[in-house]
Amino acid sequence: MDARVADSDAIAAPTRAGPLAGIRVLEIESIGPGPFASMLLADLGANVLRVSRRDATERRTSNPVLERGRAGTLHLDLKSPADHEYVLRQIVRADALVEGFRPGVMERLRIGPKECLAMNPRLVYGRITGWGRTGPLSKTAGHDINYIALSGALFACGTLESGPVPPLNLVGDFGGGGLLLALGMVSALFEMRTSGRGQIVDTAMVEGAGMLMSMIYGLRATGRWPASRGGNMLDGSAYYYRCYRCACGGWVAVGAIEVEFRRVFLQKLGLESEIPAILSAGDSNAATHAKLAAIFAVHSRQHWERVFEASDACVSPVLNLDEIAAHPQNVASNGFQVLDGALHPVPVPRFSRTPLPDPLSRTDDAAKLAEWDL
Repeated sequence: MDARVADSDAIAAPTRAGPLAGIRVLEIESIGPGPFASMLLADLGANVLRVSRRDATERRTSNPVLERGRAGTLHLDLKSPADHEYVLRQIVRADALVEGFRPGVMERLRIGPKECLAMNPRLVYGRITGWGRTGPLSKTAGHDINYIALSGALFACGTLESGPVPPLNLVGDFGGGGLLLALGMVSALFEMRTSGRGQIVDTAMVEGAGMLMSMIYGLRATGRWPASRGGNMLDGSAYYYRCYRCACGGWVAVGAIEVEFRRVFLQKLGLESEIPAILSAGDSNAATHAKLAAIFAVHSRQHWERVFEASDACVSPVLNLDEIAAHPQNVASNGFQVLDGALHPVPVPRFSRTPLPDPLSRTDDAAKLAEWDL
């Protein structure tokens, strides 16, 4: 093995192939959406080799979930002529490349798409930025909250009382960023098998967040989503689509959108005789909110789980992060696994003929590295 392979610190090397078996992906280490896209490709069976800065071991805190699936990590100084030449040889071997830097960074490192596609015309060159490559913000710093602010997604999240509430960094970094980049790269790899030609797949998180808002834009265009925050079916304003606090301090989530489900929900709360009045009072009626909040506050979350169990009331416990793996539904579906104290969502979607690699196995590291001639 080459001395520059300093570690193989990711969790997974597949024991099962997955639909992307045989695809080699070179990941130029970045933060947020780039690693997530690379994790998704590795989960699908791709052989992902990460290139990290030589000093990364001193400055980087590893993430055992987000970094799973890599065959290993090359610690290089891309400004060094020898290391630059070395990474070029890996680019020639690769089917795809992932990078997530500001516009111009890869070009200054002399591994931009022009240089790479000249050496490897079949390469799918995936890149992601926050603002895109043009426009007044293209070269400025930003994070998820900034990108979703310009898409309308941030404005739409929250209540009249709370103001805009960031939905973690799920909408920009991961949904509108890494997930769409992975989809674009898989699409380009599929096309490459027919044409024999690679291409650039360019994703911007501000645009991806806008894509995730497609339904809301459509509702707004047809007059079914007010311009103001609050008063909308999905933003916590409706009594049947919000969270309620229980006596124990836990919470339950209610999603009884359809009228027939609302009826079941209200019946289970002992409000059957009041259903016509509640329905006619409207979705955002303050008195209805107060009444339901007072009812839920009387009993524990466990009590309400029993009340609504196996019903169509669309009521679920709001699990904390330590409860997820033990919930019966997640156990039955094998949706999560724990390794060394880290909770892993298992790779999805599920494939009938080409099952995905096991992200918690490392039995295949040497074979993966050998494909890179390491």
